[in-house]
Order: sequence, then C-alpha cells, then structure tokens
Amino acid sequence: MAYGYRDSEFFFMKTKTAFPAPHDELNFCAIASFDNVQRSFYLCGMDIKTQILSSAEYVFDHGGFAATGMDQLVQAAQVSSRTLYKYVGSKTALIVAVLNERARRFFSLCQVSSVEEIFEVLEKWTLIEGARGCLFLRAQAETGGDAPDIAAAVAAYRNQLRELIENIVTGQAGCSRDDERVEQILVLFEGAISTSTYCGAHAIATARTVAMLLMSPTKPPA
Repeated sequence: MAYGYRDSEFFFMKTKTAFPAPHDELNFCAIASFDNVQRSFYLCGMDIKTQILSSAEYVFDHGGFAATGMDQLVQAAQVSSRTLYKYVGSKTALIVAVLNERARRFFSLCQVSSVEEIFEVLEKWTLIEGARGCLFLRAQAETGGDAPDIAAAVAAYRNQLRELIENIVTGQAGCSRDDERVEQILVLFEGAISTSTYCGAHAIATARTVAMLLMSPTKPPA
C-alpha cells in the first residue's frame, strides 16, 4: 500500500509508486511522519512553488510565524535561498501565499448545505491537519496586525467564512437574512477551533450538536 491524498483527505491507495502522486492536492501535514529521505523524494516530485508553499505551511503551523527564520524555510523546502526569494519575494509574501493556499484548500471542502455538514468538515479537517488553533488568527496575532498584506489575507478568510456560514444558515432556515443566528454559528465554529486545541476533536462534535439545536425550528408557544 502506498500513501495518497486528495485535498485534505489522507488515505491509503494502491499505486505503483512509494509516495503520494505529486500532482494531487498537497497536504504536507499528512506526510509529517515521513523521514528526511522520504520527504526529499516526495518534495522532488512537486513544482518548485508548491514545494515551497507546502513546506512553509508545515513549518509555520508547527513552529509559528515569528519564530521561523528564512534559513528554516529554505531548509524545509530543500531549495536554495535564491530560489526561495525568486518565487516568493519575502517572508511576508510567503506567509500571505501560505494563508491564501490554506484558505483555498479548506473552502474547497465546504461544498455543503447544512450547519451540521460544515462542522463535520471542520472535524475531519482537524483530525487530519491537527488541532493547533486557527492559523489565520495566529498569523494576525504574531504579526500584531502591522503587516497590511497579512492582515488583508486574514480579513479575506474571515469574510469568506462568515459569507459561507450566512449562506448555509439562510438556505437551511429558508429565510433571506438571520444575522443573529449567523453570529451564533460563527462563534461556535471559531470557538470549536480554539477549544479543540486542548479538548480534541470532541469539542467540534459538541459545537455541532449546539449548532444543530440553534437551527431547529422554534417550538410554538404553549
């Protein structure tokens, strides 16, 4: 059996190769268990920019943004510093690119129509990616909001998340607008991400149960 993946789903598949197909969606966290030799073979199968972004996401997610230096990023990507700067320009630009790619990957999984399903996506994502809190909020906190490009990437993610939840809530409830319930579901969603860092994925299951209760039709007065 060889390792394979699609989007953020890491699974076993029968192939003729010993490593994941480099042209599929990358989940670098899923190959964290590979040793250095295995990772070298894996990275060599990618295009250079994907190789840089993928390894950088893993390093930022596990080591933080402020504490990670360019030397670490170069070593993780297994490229020269000249190549890294050629493709990403700067550490700030690399952080922005990593955040944008992570958002794209997450939202590509969110083709759902109910509040229950969006929490199921989050639970699955957390089980695979790990429970280390929201990478976007961590980027915002570690840069202090002083990097406009990073702040813009974080704001874009937040806006897209709220829009997603708003569309799901109004569609499921059959109404044109329900700001209060959207806010409640959003708080549960963000809170579940944070709480899962010390309670595990069970926190997301609990939040899902509460969210489903919020989406239940209001009982008529007695």
